[in-house]
Amino acid sequence: KSVMRGIAPHIANPKSDKQQAQRQKFDIVIKFIQSMVQFLRIGFKNYAIGMTQLNAASSYNILHAIQGTYPNFTINFPNVLVSRGNLPPALNQLAASAVAGTIVFTWEDNSDETGASAADKNLLLIYNPGKHEYVYFKDLGERADGTTQTVTVPHSFSGDSVHCYIAFETADGVEQSNSNYAGAITVA
Repeated sequence: KSVMRGIAPHIANPKSDKQQAQRQKFDIVIKFIQSMVQFLRIGFKNYAIGMTQLNAASSYNILHAIQGTYPNFTINFPNVLVSRGNLPPALNQLAASAVAGTIVFTWEDNSDETGASAADKNLLLIYNPGKHEYVYFKDLGERADGTTQTVTVPHSFSGDSVHCYIAFETADGVEQSNSNYAGAITVA
């Protein structure tokens, strides 16, 4: 897609409270999602019509994942979407960590729901806000597994609080589900 950039027009009032609030929301979301661009390319690929996946994710999360009032905005991690789509999302998802360097995801098999398939592959994302890093896992398990999926995270995550998300995509990778928040946990 060709893009042309011109000289910015002069803004009569560039520092109104409303403009500053919107800029701060934008800044918070961009700093949060810039580290996970690779995952967002998968999770938002069907919602990036006429824009990049990063822009689609930014737009959604600015509207739905920011809490507080200016100038004290923060990210509401349970409201964040790292994947967006029409497949049924995970059901009764949960993340836990009892063994050093590992996180266990659990969910219920809901492959009997309309649009879901037992063969849907999981998409798992773990975000460490203290280090501003993430790790993701793709295609490790299927929706029908439904019991547990254990993943290994960097040893540097041990003792840190992380935010965990789960989504699904079709076996052919064409469709995705909305991500669901699996919880904030401390990595063992």
